Amino acid sequence: MNDGSGNSFIFNRRRLMKTGLVALAMPAVFTRALAQEKFTCKIAHSEAIGSPLTNAFERWAAAMNEGSGGRIDAQHFPASQLGGLAQLLEGSRIGTIQATTAGPDSEEAIAPEIAAFGGAPGFIYKDEAHVDRVLQGPLGEEVSQIAREKTGVEFVAYGESGFRHVLAKTPVTDLASLSGLKIRVPELRVWVDFWKKLGANPTPLPYSEQYSALSTGIIDGLESDYFSVLGFKWHEQAAHVTPTYHWFLPKAVRVNAQWLDSLPEDLQTLVRTSAKEVFAEQRAENRAKADKALEDLKAVGVTVHSIDAAEREKWVGLTAPLFDEFGQKSAKTAEMIAKIRSLA
Repeated sequence: MNDGSGNSFIFNRRRLMKTGLVALAMPAVFTRALAQEKFTCKIAHSEAIGSPLTNAFERWAAAMNEGSGGRIDAQHFPASQLGGLAQLLEGSRIGTIQATTAGPDSEEAIAPEIAAFGGAPGFIYKDEAHVDRVLQGPLGEEVSQIAREKTGVEFVAYGESGFRHVLAKTPVTDLASLSGLKIRVPELRVWVDFWKKLGANPTPLPYSEQYSALSTGIIDGLESDYFSVLGFKWHEQAAHVTPTYHWFLPKAVRVNAQWLDSLPEDLQTLVRTSAKEVFAEQRAENRAKADKALEDLKAVGVTVHSIDAAEREKWVGLTAPLFDEFGQKSAKTAEMIAKIRSLA
């Protein structure tokens, strides 16, 4: 109420000034709030603790946490702590986890044209230089874009577990010794077909069940890289390894695209660039340490066997029809296989 003294005007002016100052301050407060917004990044995978891949994910998490000034909260869960491979893949697609890793062949059912980049259908990669020409060039970018469009994940980088070999309870030195062997394979059709061509008895099982499956006799052997054999201690149940170099498994670093797109532009750049840097180091480390890992297996009592060049060519010949069979999934699949083989 105005008493004629002007106090009402003074009060209203002060209130308006105060309100105006608060309003002026709001953009700054809002900006600070945005700057402090945190984005949780759960990184979960099935790789063994201590493997070059797991070590790389640990470094990547640290790089994102530090590089973002704490705006990204990257949490690392290795060795199937948040589920087996099937659960992790689905989680990365729907966004319950933000990042995981698997071979591009894991998308066989959804995007068969990129499955070949995961080594399918076996003996497609000639050596590590061939892998690099495929995945670290335009084809690798093309695969990432296809994955984003069809599966909801972006391949922000490529690591690797390297060439895979046979680990079994009995020596595998030729096709005769492989015949009927109950060998664990991923739950993907192309792996089953590959080992059937060689006369083995492929047994699809989750990655995390291999130790118990060996111990109970559900499987007689498996195929994997040396680091995983050591890390998961599968050699305690199967003490014969044969370097077969039958399948090279790149590991796509898979990030949920919706989560990635929700980040401020600078953090999107950080996620992508830090992944590429860290996993370039991982590939170099993996290749440098593979021979030592084999020596470490020998040191814990594993016997190493070999197949000669002529025997290996038999394996290559028996599985060669898979290129045509796999390519029949679609014209794009056949085209991708041709592109990969042309870079050999």
